[in-house]
Amino acid sequence: MRTILSAVLIVLMTLLVPASAVAYWADRELGDADRYTAAMSPLAEDPAVRSVVVTQAGRALSGQIDAGPFQSGVDTLLGEALRSFAGTPAYRTAWDAANRAAHAAFLEALATGHGDAVTIDLAPVIAQVKGELVGDGVPFADRIPVTHISVKVMEYDNLGALRKGFHMLQIAGIWLPVLTLFLAAAAIAVSIRRRSAVIATGLGLAIGAGLLWVAVDLCRRLTLDDLPADIDRAAAGAVYDALTAFLRTTSWVVLAVGLATALAAWLTGRRRRTP
Repeated sequence: MRTILSAVLIVLMTLLVPASAVAYWADRELGDADRYTAAMSPLAEDPAVRSVVVTQAGRALSGQIDAGPFQSGVDTLLGEALRSFAGTPAYRTAWDAANRAAHAAFLEALATGHGDAVTIDLAPVIAQVKGELVGDGVPFADRIPVTHISVKVMEYDNLGALRKGFHMLQIAGIWLPVLTLFLAAAAIAVSIRRRSAVIATGLGLAIGAGLLWVAVDLCRRLTLDDLPADIDRAAAGAVYDALTAFLRTTSWVVLAVGLATALAAWLTGRRRRTP
């Protein structure tokens, strides 16, 4: 009976490993502005994301400046200025500011139920570009309007369900990991053959880590496949990878811990049998 109970606890622990990681990630990574901004910050260097920012900002600004016969030249100059600015530290600062604002908007959408997409406001980027061009004495630069230009990077159809799911994950963010560890300890404690239970627990952790990795990869494919045609897939993929980097790292760490635990318990048993 105790062996069966231990096995049941190990199975439950295995299934809770990916759920615990996702709950902790939603609560501590997505729900925290500093961690969200830090996760998105490296995307300032991503070519696909940078291209989308430059293209969208250029399209929004193109034609808004009445330069008469010099219109074409001004539009070209703006495009070159945007591409040049995208490689500067000032751009990375503006990118972080835009993502911090996007995080606040996302949480507000979850709280109020308004909105259907994750967007990034390029106003801080445009303001920085305008300031540099005006400082360099570029003609017509002072006429650049600093408008709120939103770049859509993710879109969702059912915000209500997303809001409920996110709220549940935040509540479970602490308790699920604690419950997972408790089940692991209980499975070993109730087992008659402790070493075998430790091996099984380690393997259960490894299997749970594998399930987490598969889930992250499957969700990536489904998310990108459902994107509207007007959203750049490469940029969206980079955003998804940045946001889920914690989950992928967690899967590898838990896999290593699980396999190391199982191997250590197995080697301990072999040494005891050695005369």
